[in-house]
Amino acid sequence: MFGQTASGSAALSPSGARVFRYEVVGLRQNEETDKMGFPIRRSGSTFIMVPYNRMNEEMQRITRMGGKIISITPVVAS
Repeated sequence: MFGQTASGSAALSPSGARVFRYEVVGLRQNEETDKMGFPIRRSGSTFIMVPYNRMNEEMQRITRMGGKIISITPVVAS
């Protein structure tokens, strides 16, 4: 276990090697930046690459930031 981190060992597993692309709209930074009056960009998509083992965490983060997931697609390595 010396020299390995949780993410390092997960990256070696087959599930950790799979990556997915999230297409998200409506993200905002946080409550403090929202008070500055800048509009939330709703017209464009943001693309986020996420390893399989972090998908649940990323969905929760997107929800907290007010985003809406439009699609999730697997990234195929060539």
